[in-house]
Amino acid sequence: MKIIKYGSKELEKIYQRSLYRRPKVISRVGKIIEEVRLYGDEAVIRYTKKYDRVKLTAKQLRVSQAELSGAYQNIEPDFVANLKIIIDNVTKFYKRQSKKSWRIKDREGVVIGEQFGPLESAGIYIPAGTAPLVSTVYMTVLPAKIAGVKRIVLLSPPDKSGNINPHILVVADLLKVDEIYKVGGAQAIAACAFGTKTIPKVQKIVGPGNIYVTEAKRQLYGYADIDMLAGPTELVIIANRYSHNSYIKADLLAQGEHRGGLAILITTSKAQAKQFRQELASGYIVPVKNLKAAVEVANAIAPEHLEILIKNPFKIVRQIKNAGAVFLGHYSPAAVGDYVAGPSHVLPTSGTAKFFSGLSLSDFIKSSHIISYSKKALESVRGPLEKIANIEGLTKHLDSVKARFS
Repeated sequence: MKIIKYGSKELEKIYQRSLYRRPKVISRVGKIIEEVRLYGDEAVIRYTKKYDRVKLTAKQLRVSQAELSGAYQNIEPDFVANLKIIIDNVTKFYKRQSKKSWRIKDREGVVIGEQFGPLESAGIYIPAGTAPLVSTVYMTVLPAKIAGVKRIVLLSPPDKSGNINPHILVVADLLKVDEIYKVGGAQAIAACAFGTKTIPKVQKIVGPGNIYVTEAKRQLYGYADIDMLAGPTELVIIANRYSHNSYIKADLLAQGEHRGGLAILITTSKAQAKQFRQELASGYIVPVKNLKAAVEVANAIAPEHLEILIKNPFKIVRQIKNAGAVFLGHYSPAAVGDYVAGPSHVLPTSGTAKFFSGLSLSDFIKSSHIISYSKKALESVRGPLEKIANIEGLTKHLDSVKARFS
């Protein structure tokens, strides 16, 4: 691992990192989007053949009930039993986030409030290129389901045989996903944003993906809402001389399984920094004088995953302002959040944890403001309303109020 000095320009570059956008990717994705907009299924099928190397008809894009039933024959016998434990954990977490509509009324007859309701539809993207992300199915579908989304559409790229991984299909089936389509990449995002003859248009698209998927989400924001623009995965560990080096090493090596991922160890221990500099090849070490400086560095990095592997991590967790998910203590590796803890592993990366949050129920809920005035209440605000309307030069706005009293 490479040592980076506290306060150095090299560390500042990590603070300022952002999603790397290549002009060729932007152009290529733009072309795919435009062709899907113009030609719908035809373009989706053509790009599926080009990038996934499988030829499908429009009818074959949607996973059939027979394919879903067949998927159960290709999974381990105990898969469903283990999955139900995980589903229970995720469900418990998201049920705590439920929002209730509210209204208040004053003596003059003013009623204000907020009315919450779920989105009508959502598109869930599940990557399957380098590895089938089975866990992403329940980490995205369950928040949408609990929020009350009526129509959930799942999209995942097919393999060379024209099939989606059976574990992905089984999870989606158990969670009662409405429709599943064998399509990936930028063409999948475009199909969901515009709608084709086969694939329905949705109101929101969520889920991780490669640089082409992320760029498609960026370009299509506005045709549909998106969850976030996610880059390569990240792990930052805060440690000191009391931390278990074997746990740190195991977690850093696990992070190394992700191509292009960021792994950083922030430590107050010189001996620890020296040891990991010699033992591990990839990643960075930031030696600091104390835990206060460690927290400062972590907040500036704003990582996707932050592990605090010190004796009493709860002492400093309130000082953490920027992190997608925080893992406290030696027995809380990031892997437990990736798979079983409950909160979604769809998290902000590339420093966007400074202003983005992990996927939540709120991502699938919208609100309408409720406003009701009595005649007496409207009369009481004519003065300030007139003042602002005149400053803005919008006199007809004021006339619309005066009409109620003429």
